[in-house]
Amino acid sequence: MFMECLWTEAERWLLVAVLGLEMVMGVVGNCLVLLVKVMCRGQFCCRYWLPFISLTLSDLGCSLLIISGSLLAMLTGGQRSPWCEVVSLLKFAFITSSIGSIALLCVQRLIGRASTGSALFVIIVTACSVSWVTGVVFGSVPVVYTWIRYDSAEMLCAVFWESSYSDMLVYILCAFSICIFLPFLIIFFCSVLSATGCCSSCNSGDEADLSAVTPLLVASYVLCYTPFVVSELILLGRLDLSPAPDWLRTLSSVMSYLDCGLNPLIYCSHHDFRVAGLTLLWTKRKAQSEPVLTAVTQREL
Repeated sequence: MFMECLWTEAERWLLVAVLGLEMVMGVVGNCLVLLVKVMCRGQFCCRYWLPFISLTLSDLGCSLLIISGSLLAMLTGGQRSPWCEVVSLLKFAFITSSIGSIALLCVQRLIGRASTGSALFVIIVTACSVSWVTGVVFGSVPVVYTWIRYDSAEMLCAVFWESSYSDMLVYILCAFSICIFLPFLIIFFCSVLSATGCCSSCNSGDEADLSAVTPLLVASYVLCYTPFVVSELILLGRLDLSPAPDWLRTLSSVMSYLDCGLNPLIYCSHHDFRVAGLTLLWTKRKAQSEPVLTAVTQREL
């Protein structure tokens, strides 16, 4: 599984620099987000914490494992088994869990505080777990049927179809319908209902909550994953099983990786969350620079 000569030397090093930047943004940003959410949770309002934690873990996992895998593949010329199959499985799991977490966040924001009650919260936890399990299951199918090989355009191991259009059609339609299209419909309808003011009494006061950044998260996900969806639709439309153009497959990987680094920046657009993060970063440094009173000497006049 060695890399074909798709790029010039300058283009290859440009991609290496872009992947390196995205990996640093994703790892550092999401680690800081987790620290702020855990250590400073009392300094900002976050009623719907489960989807945020799930989304952050998904972004961090993608940055640590998938982006670093693509970066290493660009430097060494490919990916080998079994890491090749693991990367393909995990990437689909992270994609599915991300859109599932955003869909749950939209549902909770629409329902409001009632979604934090014990009964509905159990449903939310179950739905969040199902999004992860579903991604792992659909990611495992190509591995089991050995449809995986390294794609130098996507810079990681991906699904390739060489014999059966019907198998490809069934798999992609099922995967997209369950893992992508269904959560997207939930996001769309919840966003429309929220925008038109439905259940305004339920989510009154949510502007101060971290969930106020939900529209930005949705916009970022749609923007970054549009090239990926387009490349899969092109594959569906080609009876000869030929993949989308190389440049589009490369763009789909770069843009999907970018989403992992943008989400922490979106969280920081919320004033209270940003203040909590700055407090966490600067408190120790400020404390170390201040003089400490160790003794008091009393002088007689």
